Amino acid sequence: MGLRSFFDRVEPHFEKGGKYEKWFPIYEMVESFLYTPKTVTTAAPHARSYIDMKRIMTYVVIATVPCILFGLYNTGLQTNLAIAEHGASGWRAAIIEGLGIGFNANNPLANMLHGLLYFLPIYIVTLVAGGAWEVLFATIRRHEVNEGFLVTSMLYTLILPATTPLWQVALGISFGVVIGKEVFGGTGKNFLNPALVGRAFLYFAYPAYMSGDSVWTPVDGFSGATALAITASDGPAALPEYGITWMDAFIGTIQGCLGETSTIACLIGLAFLLVTKIANYRMVVGCLLGMIAFSSLLNWIGSDTNPAFATPWYWHLVIGGYAFGLVFMVTEPVSGSHTNIGRYIYGALIGFMVVMIRVINPAFPEGMMLAILFGNVFAPLIDYFVVQANIRRRARRHA
Repeated sequence: MGLRSFFDRVEPHFEKGGKYEKWFPIYEMVESFLYTPKTVTTAAPHARSYIDMKRIMTYVVIATVPCILFGLYNTGLQTNLAIAEHGASGWRAAIIEGLGIGFNANNPLANMLHGLLYFLPIYIVTLVAGGAWEVLFATIRRHEVNEGFLVTSMLYTLILPATTPLWQVALGISFGVVIGKEVFGGTGKNFLNPALVGRAFLYFAYPAYMSGDSVWTPVDGFSGATALAITASDGPAALPEYGITWMDAFIGTIQGCLGETSTIACLIGLAFLLVTKIANYRMVVGCLLGMIAFSSLLNWIGSDTNPAFATPWYWHLVIGGYAFGLVFMVTEPVSGSHTNIGRYIYGALIGFMVVMIRVINPAFPEGMMLAILFGNVFAPLIDYFVVQANIRRRARRHA
């Protein structure tokens, strides 16, 4: 019996009146993940787009694969480098030693495996905690559990530090799913990015675990400033003194969150999303132009008291979460603008805000998360003014 035949035979038991009716949302989630649902639209009158949710979400998850793989390597690399100075402890170290792999930072396999031991627990807790809320709301509302949470769970995991306590991981994704999405009706109805909502909640509720010099590399006693922190305190000219070159930041072999350090991995994902037409290039262009224009203006103005004014646009591109946010958060279609002109404005607003928060606001060396949430809030207003401008222009044309 094939897998499709199996699903066809057991489906009546999960539908209304069936023996396992209460488990129908979970059954539907599994079936929808494995197979395209029968309700996918394929032609007119769906004027805007007939692309199905399953394809969008699957492609976004595929686009994150380069970031996941490099994130595993870099997390293990930074950890193994720190262990060489401070020693190893904990259950992860016991597993590594038990397998006889060791903590050699020059061994890619050792780095990948060590990084996996930090990535997997965070991702599993995210799936369990967030998935429980998804199933609960789907059961109460009597609707299917779609693939939207798969993207949210992956993005949320990749923007967390490897040292995040698992109870905070569960709390953050719960807040993101419930407050960032479900209270507004679920996938497709949220006006904020749920993964960023969960991350922002943790950032403000538990700042000691989400910022500082000791949260990026999970080795007791190790402390090292990130490229953003160094830039904010000493300016970009000081980065080589800490052993950070532009190419290091571009490739991603620097401290940071689990999956957002590698700009090149993010750009590979962006190319895939643009080719498959999942991401809209207007948002990307707007965000890049906004960041380049405002950072160049600050470079020209200069400052005797704030060394971050001297940070050029090509450094803003590769440090912090700018590249990851640009690819996977700015281009998110639900919480962004939906008019073509509005997408340029929306992207430019985020690009402007991220530089302003990083450079002018000394409290937040990383500004991409807050800039995107700020853009999410203003996206409907941007679309409103764009539509009204079009109406007025057409009225004048035909007056």
